[in-house]
Amino acid sequence: MRPPSPSGTPSPAGVTMADLKEARVPDIGHADVPVIEVLVKVGDRVEKEQSLITLESDKATMEVPAPFAGTVKEVKLKVGDEVSEGAVIAVIETDGAAVSTSPSPAAGEGRGEGASEAVKPPVSAPAPAEPKPSPIAGQGVQPGNVPEGDVPPQVRPPMDARIVMPGDAPYASPAVRAFARELGVDIQQVKGSGRGGRIQRDDVSAYVKHALASGARPVAGATASVGGLNLLPWPKVDFAKFGAIEEKPLSRIQKISGANLARNWAMIPHVTQHEDADITEMEAFRKQLGAENKDLKISPLVFQIKAVVAALKAFPQFNASLDESGEKLILKKYFHIGIAVDTPDGLVVPVIRDCDKKGLLDLARDLGAISKKARDKKLGPAEMSGGCFSISSLGGIGGTYFTPIVNAPEVAILGVSKSVTKPVWNGKEFAPRLVLPLSLSYDHRVIDGALAARFAAFLANQLGDIRRLLL
Repeated sequence: MRPPSPSGTPSPAGVTMADLKEARVPDIGHADVPVIEVLVKVGDRVEKEQSLITLESDKATMEVPAPFAGTVKEVKLKVGDEVSEGAVIAVIETDGAAVSTSPSPAAGEGRGEGASEAVKPPVSAPAPAEPKPSPIAGQGVQPGNVPEGDVPPQVRPPMDARIVMPGDAPYASPAVRAFARELGVDIQQVKGSGRGGRIQRDDVSAYVKHALASGARPVAGATASVGGLNLLPWPKVDFAKFGAIEEKPLSRIQKISGANLARNWAMIPHVTQHEDADITEMEAFRKQLGAENKDLKISPLVFQIKAVVAALKAFPQFNASLDESGEKLILKKYFHIGIAVDTPDGLVVPVIRDCDKKGLLDLARDLGAISKKARDKKLGPAEMSGGCFSISSLGGIGGTYFTPIVNAPEVAILGVSKSVTKPVWNGKEFAPRLVLPLSLSYDHRVIDGALAARFAAFLANQLGDIRRLLL
């Protein structure tokens, strides 16, 4: 075997400078995530980290980047496909890797010292990858759903739910099952509209809507009363007869958020505690800090995160969640804070982790980075899970007080409105002070009014005394 040609000399006979590689879906935290956009086509030149497809999970829209640069030779996915980790997105011809197109040397040849490791088997016969169970053609079934020893895909019979879910077990993905459990729905009562009787998220949502409209009991166990509200059916109105109209479909994020918010509002007994925080000194320090770090945006939200962490440490019942039975409280020893971010497609809540271990500048960097990813639709599921407590800030828009909805399974959420200068009595006179309105919504099953009032007062004191906030 010849050694590689030095730079500037022709390549050896039978060697090309290209390689075919498969771009695959990385770990996205969920199975069966639908493709909503294919961003490349055959013949396109792509750079490393350039987006190939857009996925929309239960909580966010995300773009999957190319792991390497090259030319797209084949696109394996289309809009509507459901993918999981390892699914092939496209075949890309990369540059810079020498690939032998000549026959392989005989045994024992070309193995001596100095043999080039860059020379690979012919691209027309790539080495087979480690065998994995293949999905059933056209059915969206992912590896692991098909029993071992099943027949090859090319000779399998038409899809039937009994192939992958024998007996009377409902045919649904783990994500859909989790969604049904969140709503308290007995998934065995839901009829699937997907191919082979597969139950989709929309089937679960439609089942709940129908049950609520008819006064039925769609849920099992302790949450059964939710379906017994005997609500009137949603009014059907022909709005066009009153004037011109325009129909605009909700985004997927809006649909999912709407279902979650409706569940949280219906199942969690909300109470909201309002409080004012004097942030005059805090704001002066924030501006000074910003002047010293002009390359970094230091927003009031950074200070609010620090104050919330201090309050969670002082009142651990707020850093908790009820278990599925509603009979045990799970106290958390970590401090991950969710931040509501307004995007063109709807509201998302990315999570900043280990906020107790970070200073103001570190939090400012993390907040800027994760907010940008949210607006650019590049948040992964892992960046939107594991939150302990959420903050919804409308300070940049306006308003005084509001009632934020608790983000289950959390037990409380802080709403922040726009700060305003007010005259405050200091014992001798009224002096102008910058006042920040706070709205603390909480789950009354876990937190009583007295504890909530103490938490809100503690939070206001933290924001009002910058020395306490920096301890």
